Amino acid sequence: MRRSGVLMHLSSLPSPYGIGTMGQSARDFIDFLVKAGQSYWQILPVCPTSYGDSPYQSFSTFAGNPYFIDLDELAEAGLLEKSEYAAIDWESMPNKVNYEALYRKRYPILHRAAERFLKRPPGAFDEFCRENQYWLDDYALFMTLKMTNNGLPWLEWEPALRNHEPERLKKARWEQETETLFWKVMQFFFFSQWNNLRSYANERGIDIIGDLPFYVALDSVDVWAHPELFQLDEDRRPTEVAGCPPDGFSATGQLWGNPLFDWEEHEKKEYGWWINRIGYLCKVYNVLRIDHFRGFDSYYGIPYGARDAGEGRWHPGPGIALFRAMEKTIGKQRIIAEDLGFMTGSVRKLLRESGFPGMKVLEFAFDRRDDNNSDYLPYRYIPNCVAYTGTHDNDTIQGWFTSADPEDAAYAKEYLRLNEPSNYHWDMMRALWESAADLTIVQAQDLLGLASDSRMNTPSTIGRNWIWRALPGSFDDRLAEKLRHYTGLYGRLAE
Repeated sequence: MRRSGVLMHLSSLPSPYGIGTMGQSARDFIDFLVKAGQSYWQILPVCPTSYGDSPYQSFSTFAGNPYFIDLDELAEAGLLEKSEYAAIDWESMPNKVNYEALYRKRYPILHRAAERFLKRPPGAFDEFCRENQYWLDDYALFMTLKMTNNGLPWLEWEPALRNHEPERLKKARWEQETETLFWKVMQFFFFSQWNNLRSYANERGIDIIGDLPFYVALDSVDVWAHPELFQLDEDRRPTEVAGCPPDGFSATGQLWGNPLFDWEEHEKKEYGWWINRIGYLCKVYNVLRIDHFRGFDSYYGIPYGARDAGEGRWHPGPGIALFRAMEKTIGKQRIIAEDLGFMTGSVRKLLRESGFPGMKVLEFAFDRRDDNNSDYLPYRYIPNCVAYTGTHDNDTIQGWFTSADPEDAAYAKEYLRLNEPSNYHWDMMRALWESAADLTIVQAQDLLGLASDSRMNTPSTIGRNWIWRALPGSFDDRLAEKLRHYTGLYGRLAE
C-alpha cells in the first residue's frame, strides 16, 4: 500500500512558549496532514534531553520530555493560571529553541502545577505509577538526585548513591519524597497529553512513527540502575564507547561516547531489557523506527578516553536471535530499521531475516564518497522500504544543493532533470513519491523550501542543533492542497 508522511519533531512545532508542545499546535499540524492526504507523522525521540539537547542523548529511554507538556492544557485543567506563564520571555526567536532558557524558566511553572495537582491527585495517577513502576521509580529518584547534586553525572555522586545501593536509595526516597513525586507527576502529565494527542491523530487516519535510539547515554538512569547490562569496569566506567569508524565523510570517524551493551549478559537474560524497551515504545507509537539497526549485527567500540574514533574495532552483535526472542514474547511489531551507514553482507542478511523495511535516503544517492550510493537511487528502491529525501541528520534539500560537492549537485540535477533552483525541493520530493517505495517521508523543512540554517542536526557538532522551529502559519491550506495534489498524483493518497 503506497503511503506518505512528513518528518517534524514536536520541538519544531510553532508555539508562543519557547518550544513546540503537545497542545493545539500539534493538533493543527495533524489537521494539516489530513488535508494534505498524508498517512504518517514521523517524530524524533520524545525522551528527556541531556547535555547538548539531543533527543538521542537522554536521561531515560522510557520517560517523556517535560518540555513538551502543554501549559495551556494544564491551565484548562485548573493547574495553572495563564497569567503565570503567558508573559514569560523564553529568550528565543520564533524559529529557534533556547534550551538554556527553558531549563531555567519551565520547571518553576511545572512545579507550581504539580503542587496543585498533588493536593487532590486522581486515582489515574496511582494507576499510572503502578503500571510504570519498573522504570518510573528509578527515573524519578535519578532526576531528584541529579538536581540535588547540581546536575552532576551520577558517576560523580557519593559512592553509595553512585553504586545504586538499596539501603541508601531507600533513605534517599524517604528524604526526597516530595521531589520524586514531582518527577512522577511530570510523566503523568506527559503521557496523559501524549495519549490524547495520539488518539486525535489516529482517529483522523494519521499514524505516528516514533524513534528508538540504539544506544543510551552514559549519564542516564538506564546505565545507573542496570550497570550489569553495559560494558563497564569495576568503577562503573565504560571500557569502550560507541561511534563509527573513519570514512569518506570524516577522516577521524565519529566518537559518540555512549556505553556499549554487554550482549552476553543480555543473552543470559533472554534479551528481556531490550524486549521491554521495544514493546513499551511500540505501545507509545504506532510504528517504531530503530536507529542504527546495523548495531545489532556488529558494533564499533572505541577505547574509553580515546581522542577520536580511529582506534576502534568491530565486535559481533546479537544478530537475529534478539528479534526472534522479541517476536516470541511480544509478537510481530511495526518496525522500521535504520540501516544506513557502513553496510555489509551480514547486515543486509539480518535485515532480510527480520523482514523489517529498511531506509533509503535520496540525498545519499549522489554522494561520490559512498561506495553504496547507487543503492539510494530511486530506480533501485524496492516496495518494502521507507524512502526519505533526507533525515534529521541531513541538510535540507535547498541547503544540500548549496553545500554539496559541485559534481554531486550536477549529477543530481541531471538525474532528476532539474532546471529551476527555486523548485529543487519539489522536484526532488516528486522523484521520491514516484518511486516504488511503499512509504515515503519528507522533512517539513523541505516542504517549506528552507535553507541550511533550518537544518535539524549536523552530526559530530554541538551548539546549533535541534533548535529549528516552524513559524506560525507555515502549514497553511495552500501548501496542504499542493501536497495533496502530488500525493494523489503518485498514488499515495490516504483513503
